[in-house]
Amino acid sequence: MANRGGRSLKIADKAAIEREMGQVERLGARYLLIGSSQYPAILAEMENAPPALIVRGNIDLLRQNLVAIVGARNASAGACRFARGLAYDLSSAGLPVVSGLARGIDTAAHVGALDTGTIAVIAGGIDVTYPPENSELQATIGDRGLLVAEMPPGTEPRAHHFPHRNRIIAGLSLGTLV
Repeated sequence: MANRGGRSLKIADKAAIEREMGQVERLGARYLLIGSSQYPAILAEMENAPPALIVRGNIDLLRQNLVAIVGARNASAGACRFARGLAYDLSSAGLPVVSGLARGIDTAAHVGALDTGTIAVIAGGIDVTYPPENSELQATIGDRGLLVAEMPPGTEPRAHHFPHRNRIIAGLSLGTLV
């Protein structure tokens, strides 16, 4: 057991690691490890940067300047239209949009940037859709944009996962629009 910040951490056994790696590969995803040339440079500068990310899609998006758009889950139709248009304009101008695939503003931002560049950072495993109504959008982003997860496949999002997801959104982006 290792001790980090007063917590005991259990090191996974080799069989568990190999199972997870096989699952990631079967999902068409891959790992980006901190210190590798493909790991996002500004995220790596964070003190609590994740040591590994699981990604599926166009990793070339990570080489561009990125902007985050986040906001209310229960946003008005007008606010969603505004976010969708703003995301479209930013991504069309060469600034792919990062968001968290939540209801409301996040969904609108991803939809607006879908044709020109969007990155969805999700709170659970890369194979778990949340919210369920974004299943098709998540699949499309995995095909045309980029999905990013810190949690292992099969992990259902929990309330305490969302702050971790949010630090990745912030760590990928040069700025955040709220």
